[in-house]
Amino acid sequence: MRICVATIVHHPEDARITHRQIQALLESGHEVTYIAPFTSCNVTPRPEVRAIDVPRAAGPRPGRTLRAARSALRRGVQDADLLLVHDIELLPALPVHRPPTVWDVHEDTAGGLTARDRLPSALRRILPPLVRRLERRAERRLHLILAEESFRSRFPGDHPVIPNLTYVPDSPPPPPGDRRVVYVGRISAARGATEMVELARLLKPYGIRLDLIGPVDAGIRPMLRDAQRVGLLDWFGYVPNRHALRMAQGALAGLSLLHDLPNHRESMPAKVIEYMARGIPVVTTPLPGAVSLVERAGCGVIVPFRDPGAVAEAVLRLRDDPERRTAMGAHGHAHALRHYHWPDHAAEFVTALERWADVPGTVPLPRPIRPVTI
Repeated sequence: MRICVATIVHHPEDARITHRQIQALLESGHEVTYIAPFTSCNVTPRPEVRAIDVPRAAGPRPGRTLRAARSALRRGVQDADLLLVHDIELLPALPVHRPPTVWDVHEDTAGGLTARDRLPSALRRILPPLVRRLERRAERRLHLILAEESFRSRFPGDHPVIPNLTYVPDSPPPPPGDRRVVYVGRISAARGATEMVELARLLKPYGIRLDLIGPVDAGIRPMLRDAQRVGLLDWFGYVPNRHALRMAQGALAGLSLLHDLPNHRESMPAKVIEYMARGIPVVTTPLPGAVSLVERAGCGVIVPFRDPGAVAEAVLRLRDDPERRTAMGAHGHAHALRHYHWPDHAAEFVTALERWADVPGTVPLPRPIRPVTI
């Protein structure tokens, strides 16, 4: 199967797109054309794919970006058996003449608009109904993959759910230490950036540092720079997911301080699963999905929304109880290995695409799939 994969929003090294889905397709013997903002993100495409460079949608000229995307899609689908797009922003740019097309729905776009503080309030009211209308139209015309079970309320058709999983090491990772707290993922106000800076201030007298690993929203960047300049925390910027998780191993706790917003409320934070996979105790706000997972696995602590003092107390209790935090890390790793190991679910993803493209599998999917680096 020849498949064209496209994004103008996500980083070209996005873990779901590149290190899970494209990796699974390549290891199944399929050919991949990858349309992504390589130059904008300073990324060299992997040699196994045919790469087509496009501007990133976050740029200052959205019209130009969409025109470039439309041209890239026309090139990418010329000999493709299937087109897989990852952004709602790409739907208006789809070529008229195209192969079977799949939209991988990663997030609740309409719900996420409420978290965009820089968006005028009038637009935050007007845009969600327009987004929902575009989603309904896409469901009638495209195949869909959903990243969350909760998305079924938006898309009532029979669509496969391919959740955001991770690669879980077979052997237990190093036990949690007592000097470092980590956060891996995009850094924004809605994801607890302000609370994490205050947490770093509260933990500094105890000799515990905060490591932030991930890209940051423009409005938050000055605050992080100031905090790093005075030695409150270490901010590493964007790091490819597999390397970021390896950096996080051995931490006292992994943070998931998402706010109580519509696009967070029904989702399962992928970072919680990633912390578990790396044997890191989880400290999370009480979103239903995160609470359910942490309580089932016995791998972490629940803290109130927007309460850095409570987070600091939870971290200090873990620091003072090495037996408890080691048990949490071990329980999280074991649970993730049993239920959230991507190679155990990759075949379902590949088979769905082959069925829609009406192309038989080229090579049986190897078991287990492993990325180059864990």
